Amino acid sequence: MLKKFSAIVALVTLCAAQAFAQQLVYPVAPRGDVTDTYFGVRVADPYRWLEDIDSPQVQAWMHAEEVLTDGYLVAIPQRARIAAHLRKIANYEKISVPNHIGNRYFYEYNSGLQNQSVLYTKLGETGTPRVLIDPNTFSKDGTTELGDTSASWDARYIAYAMQGAGSDWQTWRVRTIRTGKDLPDTLQWSKFSSVSWLPDNRSFLYNRYPSPPGATNYSDAIQYSGALYNQAIYIHRLGMPQSTDTLFYADPKHKTWSFGAQVTFDKRYIIFDAEDDTSINNRTGYIVLADTHRVLHKLFWRNDAQYRYVANIGTLFYYLTTLNAPNQRIIAVDITRPQNIRTIVPEMQFALSGANILNGKLFLVYSQDAHSIVRITDLRGRAIGSVASPGLGTISGFDGYPDDTVTYYKYSGWTTPASIYHYDVRTGRSTLYRTTHVAFDSAQYETKEIFYRSKDGTRVPMMISSRKGLVLDGSHPTILYGYGGFDIPILPEFSSLVAAWLQMGGVYAVANIRGGSEYGEVWHHGGMLANKQHVFDDFIAAAQYLIANKYTSRAKLAVKGESNGGLLVGAVETQRPDLFGAALPGVGVLDMLRFDKFTIGHGWIPEYGCSTCSKSQFQTLYAYSPYHNVKAGTQYPPTLIMTADHDDRVFPAHSLKFAAAMQHAQAGANPILLRIETNAGHGGSSLTKSIEEYTDIYAFLVKNLQMELPPGF
Repeated sequence: MLKKFSAIVALVTLCAAQAFAQQLVYPVAPRGDVTDTYFGVRVADPYRWLEDIDSPQVQAWMHAEEVLTDGYLVAIPQRARIAAHLRKIANYEKISVPNHIGNRYFYEYNSGLQNQSVLYTKLGETGTPRVLIDPNTFSKDGTTELGDTSASWDARYIAYAMQGAGSDWQTWRVRTIRTGKDLPDTLQWSKFSSVSWLPDNRSFLYNRYPSPPGATNYSDAIQYSGALYNQAIYIHRLGMPQSTDTLFYADPKHKTWSFGAQVTFDKRYIIFDAEDDTSINNRTGYIVLADTHRVLHKLFWRNDAQYRYVANIGTLFYYLTTLNAPNQRIIAVDITRPQNIRTIVPEMQFALSGANILNGKLFLVYSQDAHSIVRITDLRGRAIGSVASPGLGTISGFDGYPDDTVTYYKYSGWTTPASIYHYDVRTGRSTLYRTTHVAFDSAQYETKEIFYRSKDGTRVPMMISSRKGLVLDGSHPTILYGYGGFDIPILPEFSSLVAAWLQMGGVYAVANIRGGSEYGEVWHHGGMLANKQHVFDDFIAAAQYLIANKYTSRAKLAVKGESNGGLLVGAVETQRPDLFGAALPGVGVLDMLRFDKFTIGHGWIPEYGCSTCSKSQFQTLYAYSPYHNVKAGTQYPPTLIMTADHDDRVFPAHSLKFAAAMQHAQAGANPILLRIETNAGHGGSSLTKSIEEYTDIYAFLVKNLQMELPPGF
C-alpha cells in the first residue's frame, strides 16, 4: 500500500512550483484497502495509514502538504499587510480579573505582544505589583504556557502547571511566593487537573493518569495518542518525590471515570466529584477533613443530574443543579439532614450559568439570549438587586470567599474591549478598575442580535458585528462562526483578531446554535447524540439568513469553527458544498467512527455516541461524519483545514484524513489546503502563533472571497 511513498519527497518541489496554477497538484496520498464492519455495514477507511503520524511515510506527506500550503499563502500579495496590522492591533495591555488568598492578590498581565501573560502578585488591593511567574521564560520560542495555579491557604506557596507546545499534559511545580524561587517538587502525568491545598499548607490534592506506555518524561507524553483511562487523585507532600505521593482516590472498576477534589473555604470539608465519561451528569459527595478515616459521604450519587458546588455556610451546602431544572436552580442541603433539600433560587426563564456567595448574598449570572445578566438574592433566594450590563456582552467574575465584601468582574463584547470593575458588595456600587486601549474605535462598529428560524422552525439567536451603517447589498465578506456542542455557550468576547476582520470591511456573525447551553440543558440536548443534525441545520439556516438578508452572498461567505466547531464546518460543507465561498475547519473531530480511539476521545461519547455502542448511534454518526461523507467529483468550496502537531485532545489524524479525502475528491480548481502548526496544540500555544494563524486565515479569505483591503489598512 505504501510503495508510492518514494515519490512523495520528489513531488515537494513540483508541488511548490505548480501551486499557483489553475489546478493545484496535491501530494500523493495512496488509498488503502482498510475496511471495518459496523452492524453488518462495511465502511472503507482508505487513509487509515495517516493515523500513524510519527511514521516516516506520514511525516513526509505532512511535510509535502506544509510546503504546498506555505507556498500558496506566502504568494498572496496582501499577506504581509495583514500580518503587520494584526501585530499592531494585538499590541495592547491585557489584564485579568484579580483574585486573592487572604490579603495576597494575584492577576495576569500582558504588556502587549508578550507571547504569554505574566502572573503578578501584590499585598492588598493597592499594594505594589511584582512578577511572580513569567511563562515567557519557560521556553525559547514562548510556546510553553502557564496553566492552572493554586496558592496555599497561608499564601506562602503557589503550585503552578506548565503546558508545553499547547499540550493538555501538565507538569506541576511549586514556587515560594516571598522569594520567587521554585522548590524541587516536579509532578508529571497530570491532565485536566487543578490543585487544592490541604489545611496544613504543606500538601495538596491533584489528579494524574498512569504514565503512558513507554513514556519516561513529559516529551514522551505529548507524543502519546492512545486512549487515556484510570484517572486518580493523589496527595503530594512538599519536598517529597512524586513516587512517594499517596493515592487519595481511584476506582479501577470504572476506568472512564474522572474525579475532582476541592477543599472548602472553611477548610472543614473536601468536596468530591466523580464524572463518568459515558454520562453528562456527575456524582458528588464530601469528606470531613477532621475524620482520620476520610469516609466519603455520597450526597448526590444517583448520576441523575449535574451538581456544582457553590459554597457552604457551616453544614449548609449550596449547589447549582439541573435536577428537575434544565435551566439550573440553586438548592441547599444541610449535610446533617441530607434528605432535606431546599430550593433557594428556582429555575428561571433563562439559563443560570454561574453562582457564588459573597457577604451573605448570592450572585447569579444568567445567559439571556446569549448575553449576560446578573441578579443578586439573599441566601433565602429573595431578589435584592442586580448588576447592570452595558450591552450585549459577557459578564464574568464575582469570585471570592463567602465573607468577602469586595469582588471584581469583567465586561466584554464582540465590538467592546474588556473592562474590569471593582464591586462593593455592601453598597452595590461598581467602579471602573481597569480598561484596555486598543487600536480599534468601538464607536464605529456595532453588534446586533437577530433571531432566525431553523429547518424545523426552532428560533435561533445570532449576533452580527459590523461597521455601523452597513449597506445590505450582499457585497460584504462575512465569517459565520459556530460551535454547537458540549453544553458550551458562545458568548460575546472581544478579540483583537476578530476586530481586525471588521476593520478589513468584514462582517462577523456568531450563530448560537443548539448543542450549547445558551438556553440550558434543553438547548444542549437538542444538539447531541441523535439530535446532532439539528446543529448543522441551525448553522445552514444561519448562512441562508445572512444571504437572504443581503449581509453577504454565497461567494462572500466563509464558515469557521474549531474542535467540535471544526466538526460543524466539516459537516456543513460536505452536506451543502454549494452554500459557502470558503470553509475553515480547525482542529476538528472529523472521523466520527473512530474519535473514541485516541487520547481523551472516549470522554465525548455522551455527546456523540459511538460507532460500536449501538446500531442507531453508528447510523447517526455515519450519516454526518465529515470524513465518510466526502464524495468524489464534488466541487467543494476553498477549504483551509487546520491542525497542530501537538494536539493531544483532538488527534491530528482527523484533519490529515479529511484533507487527503477532500483533495482526492475535489472537482474544479478550488484549493483544499492543510495547515499544520508546529509546537502548538488544541488551542494554540502563544500570541505569535495566533497572529501567524490568523494572518494565514485572512490572507486565504482575501484571495478566495476576492476581497479588497480598505485604504490605509
